[in-house]
Amino acid sequence: MKRKGDFYMYSGLFLTLMLVATLLFWKEGVKVLGIRTDSIFSVIDPKIPDIVAPADETSKCPIQSHIEYYYYAKPGGSERRNNKFGIYIYAEVGEYFELAQKLVNSNGGDWGYVLIPFNVKDKSSDKWSTVFLKLREKHLIPILQLHDVDTADYKDQTDEAAAFLNSFAWPVKQRYVSVYNEPNDAAFWRGKVDPEEYADILNYTIKIFKKENSDFFMLNGAFNISAPNTATTMDAVEYMEKMNGKVDGIFKKLDGWASHAYPQPNFSGDLDTEGRNGIRAYKYELSILKDKFGVNKDLPVFITETGWAHAEGEVYNSSYFSSDKAAENIKKAYEKYWLKDDDVAAVTPFTIWYKAPYDHFSWVREDYVPYSSYETVKSLKKIAGNPEKLETARVTSVDCE
Repeated sequence: MKRKGDFYMYSGLFLTLMLVATLLFWKEGVKVLGIRTDSIFSVIDPKIPDIVAPADETSKCPIQSHIEYYYYAKPGGSERRNNKFGIYIYAEVGEYFELAQKLVNSNGGDWGYVLIPFNVKDKSSDKWSTVFLKLREKHLIPILQLHDVDTADYKDQTDEAAAFLNSFAWPVKQRYVSVYNEPNDAAFWRGKVDPEEYADILNYTIKIFKKENSDFFMLNGAFNISAPNTATTMDAVEYMEKMNGKVDGIFKKLDGWASHAYPQPNFSGDLDTEGRNGIRAYKYELSILKDKFGVNKDLPVFITETGWAHAEGEVYNSSYFSSDKAAENIKKAYEKYWLKDDDVAAVTPFTIWYKAPYDHFSWVREDYVPYSSYETVKSLKKIAGNPEKLETARVTSVDCE
């Protein structure tokens, strides 16, 4: 009997010590989850009562701790639904999130996409905490496009960017990241064209982000697929060949494919153009990946830029279509091609708004008044996406006297 009593005594002592250690070191422990503990978990003061016995009873059960946490919930049922509609926006303007929600989640839609540029040197926790909160509230799936890396210091900047982005609670389980933008154009790569350097940086970025969290879903930086060989641009296929020569099998390391499928020439091309100069340029790119580089897996395509430029803007440009004609074309592109194509995961046209001279690509004016493309796409029938999304739960520890 004595041994049995000792067993219960030591077991109780052990469990008590484990509970105390859990409460004391909780925030350190959850760091391995890659989530900001200050914004995701809260431990309520144990003195705050939650369960209290009636006044005529002597025993009380005050709450010892109350922990709220997030997890990713898989959708019910077997059907995976994806709302392909999206738009290119910017983190700095809060109104863009509201405009995006009303555009991509309208008319039956839910969980559409937004592309958001992310400067790898940006460490503004308050700004990005607000961004991720808005994304969750408005049911928007982010694709973050990295930019502004200092190529001489890319390893440190990549390490820091991966850790920083992993510190937030993303609204869905898969964390889409596009590794820079049109690197075969010197205008977007530190004034030079250097496929070997980009291959090294892409390879390192994939490795570090995946090491930080396996939920990061890595995309290439979409190429300027219609660009020829000039003093400031390189043909995308030649560029890809040089990349693969530097890092063998680099394209097999990707989770998905980012594409800039613009209607050329002059962003005013025909809807039905095939090949690298049309809105299905990604088909051409996928064939290159398979035939030249042996990429046999099915890469989901994220059209991170596309759209017809419109004449209306700060200065009228008659070389572009009217806003109404551009809207008619984008509607047909969705209905005839993108929505029917299982290769396409998301389409985020450029852009919600941009200053002149690129305002001809804007979907709203500077005062947020919509152009025709916005209203036309808003009216299109959509589906409610059901990704693995962030949910809240809580654990409560109770000790009764």
